[in-house]
Amino acid sequence: MTAPAIAEHVGRTPWYRGTGARCAVGAARLLVVLPPARLQRALRLISRGTVPVRYDDALRARQLTVAVSTRCAGLGCLQRSVATVLLCRARGQWADWCTGFRVQPFAAHAWVEVDGQLVGEPYDMSMFRTVLAVRCQGGRA
Repeated sequence: MTAPAIAEHVGRTPWYRGTGARCAVGAARLLVVLPPARLQRALRLISRGTVPVRYDDALRARQLTVAVSTRCAGLGCLQRSVATVLLCRARGQWADWCTGFRVQPFAAHAWVEVDGQLVGEPYDMSMFRTVLAVRCQGGRA
């Protein structure tokens, strides 16, 4: 997967606020080694019984993930996206997890969406085509 060449910076997070994010990043690290179809199945299973997350909450989860992990702040888009949805899941919510690619120039990427809106992506994603996704099955509140 590809991501911006420059690491994102969101500032420091107090240790007590980053504990859940560190757990999500660690769990994501284990999940991202799965083959893509198995990862998708695992995330579908994890997403069961959730409700859709609000954009602000998903953005906050992404920012916490980036704040506690240099890998997630840089080139680790797959781990960042999985950690973000896992952090949302810890609150009984789910953001749409997506992976895809673009052709010219070729690049692969993983990201999170809420109601079709990209969460915290710093660059234009209009050329990317979604290949795998795990969308929230719960209804919008």
